[in-house]
This record gives sequence, C-alpha cells and structure tokens, in this order.
Amino acid sequence: MLASILIANRGEIVARIARTARRLGVGTVAIASDADRGAPFTAACDRVVAIGGEHAADSYLRIDRIVAAASSSGAQAVHPGYGFLSESADFAAAVEAAGLVWIGPPPAAMRAMADKASARRRMRDAGVPVLPGYDGTAQDAATLRAEAKRLGYPLMVKAVAGGGGRGMRLVASEAGLDAALASAAAEAKSAFGDARLLLERAVERARHVEIQVFADSHGHVVHLGERDCSLQRRHQKLVEEAPSPAVTPALRRAMGEVAVAVACAVDYRGAGTVEFLLDPTGDFRFIEMNTRLQVEHAVTEAVLGVDLVEWQLRVAAGEALPWTQDEALERYEDGGHAIEARLCAEDPAQGFLPQSGRIVRWRAAPGVRTDHALADGVAVPPFYDSMLARLIAHAPSRAESVGRLAAALDATVCWGVTTNRGFLARVLRDDEFGANAVDTTFLARRYADDAARATPAPRWLEAVAVASLALRPRAPLPALWEGWSSSPSIDMVVPIEVDGAVRRWRLVGTRASFDASCGDATHRVVGLSSGRDDADLHVDATVDGRAVRVAALLDGAIAHWQSEGHELAAVDLRLRGAARVAAAASGLMIAPLHGRVTQACVEAGATVAAGALLVVIEAMKMEHQIRAPHAGTIAALHVRAGDQVAVRQPLVEVRS
Repeated sequence: MLASILIANRGEIVARIARTARRLGVGTVAIASDADRGAPFTAACDRVVAIGGEHAADSYLRIDRIVAAASSSGAQAVHPGYGFLSESADFAAAVEAAGLVWIGPPPAAMRAMADKASARRRMRDAGVPVLPGYDGTAQDAATLRAEAKRLGYPLMVKAVAGGGGRGMRLVASEAGLDAALASAAAEAKSAFGDARLLLERAVERARHVEIQVFADSHGHVVHLGERDCSLQRRHQKLVEEAPSPAVTPALRRAMGEVAVAVACAVDYRGAGTVEFLLDPTGDFRFIEMNTRLQVEHAVTEAVLGVDLVEWQLRVAAGEALPWTQDEALERYEDGGHAIEARLCAEDPAQGFLPQSGRIVRWRAAPGVRTDHALADGVAVPPFYDSMLARLIAHAPSRAESVGRLAAALDATVCWGVTTNRGFLARVLRDDEFGANAVDTTFLARRYADDAARATPAPRWLEAVAVASLALRPRAPLPALWEGWSSSPSIDMVVPIEVDGAVRRWRLVGTRASFDASCGDATHRVVGLSSGRDDADLHVDATVDGRAVRVAALLDGAIAHWQSEGHELAAVDLRLRGAARVAAAASGLMIAPLHGRVTQACVEAGATVAAGALLVVIEAMKMEHQIRAPHAGTIAALHVRAGDQVAVRQPLVEVRS
C-alpha cells in the first residue's frame, strides 16, 4: 500500500478520499488556496500545504505549485479527486516526471479521451457505436453550417475539449445555429483554452446512462454496472441513481461489454466512466469517457458495498482487481438501489444563480450518507464550483431510496447560504420522477420556470416564527426563546421582512393559546415552547390542531427557521426600528452574485433597448447575463471586462 498521498483538490472530495486513506493507514496531505485557509477539508488530512492565490487559475490549476507541494511534503503519490486537474494529462505526466505515483489512468489514455473529436473517431474505428456527427478539423463557419444541414436538427454543438456541460448547446433549428456556435466557442475558449467544436445528432427523450469501469496493471478490466444521470440542468447532473430503471440485465451486459472495450482500446488503468445516450428503443451510443473518479461514484459504492477510492489506491500500488466480471455483476444486481443528490450553493428562485457567503448553521441529516466538508461558520467562496455536499440514500427498492433521500433533504440544515435543497426534494417527489418518466429533458420540461414553481414557506411556519420572536423575553439574545412569561393576555403587531417583502402579523389571545393573523391567513397556535437538542434550538407548538417542531437560529438580525422541509429566513423589523428601504433605483443594475466580468457590452452614453445585454458575469462555471430593465441611456458603466465584482456591487446605470 502507498505510504502517503497528496490530494490535489478542495472541499468534500478531499475529506472523502482522506477518510479511506486514514482507514488504510495511508498518510494524507491537503493543499489550500488563500481562500481556503482553515477550511474543514484541510483538517481532514494529516498536514496541509498552502499554494497561494484565491482563484482556481492561481491555485488548484497550477501544476507547478501542486507538484512542488507534493515533492516538498514527502507524499509518495497524488490523487486528483474530480474537477480541476483531474483529467489533465499534462498534470499526470508532471506528477510522474517528479517521481511520484499518479492515482489515475496513464497520461496517454487521458490524452486519447480528452479530445472528444479524436475520441469519437477512435471509438468509431474500434466498432463502438457513436452518434451521427461531425468531428473533423475544419472549423470555419461554412463547414459547420454545411455539416449541420447534413446531420439535420435537432443537434448538439459540443466543445471538443469540453466537460461539465460547458461549451454545449442544443440547437433546435437552423435559425439558432450561428448563435449557438458563437456562444459555445466563446465559452469553450474561456473554460478550456480551446474553441474547437464538434456536432452530434441530438437524441430526443434520451437517458444519460454511464458505466463504471475499473482496470488494473495486470490486464484485468471489469465494469461495475451503470448509473442513470438523466436529471440534468444545463447539461450538469443533479441527481444520479443505480441501477438505471431503464436498463435490463441483458442491456446492462451489452453496454458493459462496450464500456470494457472502450477502456481496453486506450490501455486504461484505474477508475473511469464511459458515458452513453440511451434512446427509448434501447439503442445506446457512446458520448465520452471521463478519465477520473466521478462525483456520483458513491451510488455504485452503495449498491456494491465497496470503497472505490480504496480500489484506486490498491491499483495504483500495483495490486490486482479483487473481483471477476461475474462476481461484480452478481453483487450489483443483488445490491438494491441507491440515489444521490448534489446540494449546491445556488438559488432556484433566481435562475439558479450561484451563491457565496457564510454558512451559519450546518447539520447533516441522519440515516443517509452525506459527503461534505462543511461546518458552522464556514465561508463559501465565490471562486469555485457551487457544489457543497452529496447526499446518498440506499434501500432495497427505488421507491424506498428516493423516499429516504427526499426525507434527508428535508432534514438537512444549511442556513446562511441559499441552496437547492428544497428544489431537489420537490423533484424527488415529482409524480413523473416517481413513475420513472425521466430523460435528459425532464427538468427543462417540468421545471422550466422554477421561480414560478418555487413553493414559499407556509404561513403556519411564519406564524410560529413570528410568535417566537414576539414572545421571547427581552433578555440577551443567547437566551432567546427561553423562560416564557406567564402574562395572561397578548395583543400585538409584529412586522417582519421575508424575501424583501414586509408583513405585519397580529397576535391576539393568551400566551398559552392565541391567533396569529396576516392578511387572509389566520392560524391557531397553542402551547408554544422551546428546547434544545445539544446546541440546536427548536420550537414546539400545536398549529391548527397539528403538532409541529421547528428548528431555529438567530444570526444577528436574521432568524432562520426550518420544519418539514420548509425553510424561512425572516428579519424582525423591530430590531431595526423600521422597514428596510430599497437601496437602489430601478435603473441601477447591481451584481446578483460574486463573479468575474467577462463582457461589458455597452459604453457610457449609449442608447439601449429594453432587454439589451449589458454585462456578462462568470461565476462557478456559469455565465450570467445582465440585461437592461427598460429602454434608455447608459448613464454610467462601473465595471469593465476582467473585473471581479461582489454581490450587490453597482454595474450599470440605465436612465430612461
């Protein structure tokens, strides 16, 4: 076994790899950017080496700094995790050139699959089924238009060097082709330094099904069953499950044989994933191979009862795979069902804008596996991917595992930074998802405008929150909601602010039993009391005849509440003395998130129409367009391309 490893990544994957290494007696070294100093993932390792910088380009993407850190730390090997440099053949080669062990496939295999156009040609020549497409070297607009016409619509425009959904566009008709080509090429150039594109026929109502493969250095290659990753938003996976509800045992064997052939064709070693599109008829086509451990590897682990990181370490140390193909299939098909959801710092009600800030309370749900590197007070920087944690549920059946995961999302507490927790729980409870009517267009079809579909916190939760705020003693805040008064009657108005709206609640009755009213909502609250579970506060009450328990936390002027999967953040306006007044005029466009300005599309004095593109901000692997709210003149432009901006920072003023 290896003596020690450096984990060239950040966040939850570092903690996850370190957990396995510790169990095996392998020493661990973490690296940390300036933004990650003191982050919980660094404490999961035996030591940490600072590599400087805040942005990924200055830290986690610096091959020279990471190799130097590995060499100086005395690490014997490097594990890249996923993301960042995990699929960089240049990084793998640099690690090996430094005399270190690379925990991953050979650089030659990585290069063979990194160029998607070359990989398509290679797989086609090897007899692997691929989608009709264009993967040629000519990249001029005329050639791409002609090839698109030959293929027909709909089609996918994809970055040759792409990954993670970046540089990928679905084109429904010829009218949208030129814009898609320009947009995909620009994003690919920014993300990967390579603007080359390929075209593929789009498969309508397809599933995204991938096969986990593993190879050792003794010539053994096996597949470990499939994962269904069809629940995607903007081509990025949100929910993954194994087995796929659409795959039969016979189809599993057919896809697995092809996946093994793909790995053999490039002399693969270690963990890899071969991805396919599966159409409703059962026909499958190769998309790409990911030459690393996948984010969703945990569902395969749950079904098989194995630790794939342990397999990676043992294979890198020269050991042989422990199972034959027949043994792997038998375990897989007797392993029940597992499902994973990615908890991300993003706001579904604001077009899934990435969020950053400070987590004021983190509590993982009991009963499921949660891979994370979070704690109370942890900062979520604006410089990296938005994923915070992965929740994995395992049960004998799909219905049971889905139910467990939805319940776990309800019970997960992550306050201070807006997340997609509630959105994920709603999707898992969607009737069509439960009935297995899923394909890669599911979220676009069912949740095209999630802001309109977002379910606000129920008024009964507001009633409990308001009552708790109003009836607490006027004691120091740490004693909040303790020592209830026995005063016999109450009649008070309590103003709160929720999502920017001011609401005035009236409480009338006694402290033991009262009515809480706001607008046309009235709730009867009986027996309001508070208590603690360890350090966590909760409030109990009977509301409209139903007993409820509400988790609670006061963070400065903001009170956080959560119950039965519903979440509420409210400001007691009495603490501020008055309602908050809007800070900016309607013509002032402010940054909705932390990020980097990639385009400033206007100049001061220019005339713009309503909806005109003003500024483009890139954050957490996504581009966000800022458009004019009305027609007018650009009174001031406060940013330029390349600027780093903070949330609520002024960008552009549009004067009507």
